[in-house]
Amino acid sequence: MKTALITGATSGIGKSTAIEFAKHNINLILCGRRQDRLITLQKELSTSVNVHVLCFDVSDKEMVFSAIESLPEEFSQIDILINNAGNAHGLGPIETGTVEDWDAMIDINVKGLLYVSKAVIPKMIAQQSGHIINIGSIAGKEVYPNGNVYCASKHAVDAINKGMQVDLNQYGIRVGAIHPGLVETEFSNVRFKGDNLKANSVYKGFDPLTPYDIADIIAFVVTRPYHINIADLIVFPTAQANSTIVNKSL
Repeated sequence: MKTALITGATSGIGKSTAIEFAKHNINLILCGRRQDRLITLQKELSTSVNVHVLCFDVSDKEMVFSAIESLPEEFSQIDILINNAGNAHGLGPIETGTVEDWDAMIDINVKGLLYVSKAVIPKMIAQQSGHIINIGSIAGKEVYPNGNVYCASKHAVDAINKGMQVDLNQYGIRVGAIHPGLVETEFSNVRFKGDNLKANSVYKGFDPLTPYDIADIIAFVVTRPYHINIADLIVFPTAQANSTIVNKSL
C-alpha cells in the first residue's frame, strides 16, 4: 500500500482527498492546524487504512521539519505528497492591501509549500520514486481585479511546479499541478474574514465545483500508470469561462 501526506487536510479539498484516498487503500498522513479536526478524521478513516496525524502550521519552518522528522517508521516512506494548504486573505486593490495579509498569503501559499516539499523530497529521492501534486488555482494562470498578491502567490506555485518537474525528473519523481476555478469551500470565508454574506454570494446562481470534484480528479491523477504524468490541469465548473466570467443563468 502507498502512503500519502496531505497538507490542509482538516477541510475542503484536503479533507475530501483524504476520504477519497482511503477508498483507494492509500495510507494517510494528515496535516493541519486544527488538532480536533485531524483526530476526528483519523477516527473516521482508520477503519479503512492506517492514518497518522501531524498538527503544524506549514508557514512555520521549524514546525514543518520537526513534524515530518517525527514520523514513525511505518509512515516514513511517503509515496504521494499533496501540497494543498493555502489561503487567500482579503480582496482589494494593491494600494489598500495590508502587509499582514500579504505576508500570510506568501508564507502559507509559497513558503509553506516549499518547506513541506523540502522535508519530503529527500525521502522520495532516496527511494527513487514519488508523486507530488501541487494545488494551484486559476489565479496562478491569470490576474484578476483585486487579486494582486494572491494571484502572485499562485503564479509562484505554478512556477515552482514547473521547476520541480525539471529538477526531479532525474529521480523518477512525478510532479503535477491542479488549478481549480470556483470551488465551494471555506476559502471565501477566510478571504472575506468571516463575512458570510459576501462569502456565500460568490457561489450563488450557478453550480460551483465541490471539494469532492477536485479530490476525485486528484485520485485519478495519482492512480495513473507510472509512465503517465499529468503535469498541469485547469478545472472549471461548466458555468465558469475564466477568473471573471461566470454564467449565472445556467
